[in-house]
Order: sequence, then structure tokens, then C-alpha cells
Amino acid sequence: DLTLTELLEDEGMARELVNRIQNIRKDKDFEVTDRITVVISEDPAIERAVTNFGDLIKGEVLADALSIGAAAAGGEAVELPGELQAMIAVEKRP
Repeated sequence: DLTLTELLEDEGMARELVNRIQNIRKDKDFEVTDRITVVISEDPAIERAVTNFGDLIKGEVLADALSIGAAAAGGEAVELPGELQAMIAVEKRP
């Protein structure tokens, strides 16, 4: 069955978010073991992906906290599938 379900699309978005967050970690020269907090700008597709796959995202990027909100405005601008623009703020935990 080659039908793309909403859940499969959400998983794909979650994997794209993991990729973008990992790139931000790398750009900020974080250590591989550094724990982080992540805030992602609001969008229905992102919110669904975080709701359905938030634990996967947190586990892959070593995030203690993952949220959706306006606080991401100070973060990095990224492009996601579907011509979606998002802001992702990544901070190292003390």
C-alpha cells in the first residue's frame, strides 16, 4: 500500500525536524552529549508531528523539553517539506 496517511506524513515531518535540530546543534558546536531545550514555531503540520512523535524527536536530539510557541522567534530559520518555513530555537541545558 503506497498511500500516504496523515500519520506517515507526521513521521516524515518529525524526521525532518530531527535533521534540522541536529544541524543547529552542530552549528552551535554543542557536544554530542549536551542536553538541550527546543522551541519550534507554530504550524498545524509541525504541531501534529510533535504531538505524535515528540518522544522520538526528543530522544534523537537529546532534548529535555520540546515545545511549540512564539519563543522560537529568536531561533534559526529553517525550510521544511511542503515549502514550510519555521523557526527553531535550541538552547543548551545548564
